[in-house]
Amino acid sequence: MRYVAIGDSFTEGMGDTQPDGSERGWADLVAAGLAAGLGEPIRYANLAIRGRLLQPIVTDQLDAALALDPKPTLLSLNGGGNDMMRPGGDLKTLVAMTEKAIGRCLAEGIHVLLLSGADPSARLPFGSSMRRKGEALTAAVAPFAARDGVTFVDMFHDQEIQRAGYWSADRLHLNAAGHRRVASHVLTALGHPTPAHVIDPGPSAGSGLLAEARYYREHVLPWVQRRLRGQSSGDNRTGKYTNWISVPATQPA
Repeated sequence: MRYVAIGDSFTEGMGDTQPDGSERGWADLVAAGLAAGLGEPIRYANLAIRGRLLQPIVTDQLDAALALDPKPTLLSLNGGGNDMMRPGGDLKTLVAMTEKAIGRCLAEGIHVLLLSGADPSARLPFGSSMRRKGEALTAAVAPFAARDGVTFVDMFHDQEIQRAGYWSADRLHLNAAGHRRVASHVLTALGHPTPAHVIDPGPSAGSGLLAEARYYREHVLPWVQRRLRGQSSGDNRTGKYTNWISVPATQPA
């Protein structure tokens, strides 16, 4: 098993921050779960970079993934979330890029894991617009799952993960619990049945004017400033595992 992940912050693992400051995320958890399920080490690479639009994911990252030696046997693809956060956008272009990327992988004999990201729109500014775009993109790419060699995991319509307890303070990235839930769904879809991770309902998080003002100051304003400067949170960053690493079977899923 040689598993490579490409994508943006969702696949990089942002929000599942470890004590040393590194980001783990669902793809790392899936790699560990695959090794444990197979009972043998696997090779793993993660080329995802936060802030990336779909075009560089399915060109630069995919080129690097297909150039790995030896060739991957499994590739996970998610992208388009950052495209949907920008004005305009062409759904047909996003779908065409996704289809072309899948075709390249299948032509190489690589099993494709296609994911739709979890829906963060309920607590985001202009969330209704994001939800409409996410619904349209998910509906457009879902039929690709009918092709041989494609496994589709639809997290966008997972109602449980839309609860606030699965999300980071920025309301855009999943937290550790959210990434664990995605990983459990992915492992099950790949033939390694894993109970879906569920958190204790607990009390609802409080909200108010001060909390909202702090949220806009700490999270929304910096995002807007980066857009105005033409910057991305992923500028000058590379994927966290750009070459194969070995994931031992002894790691817990």
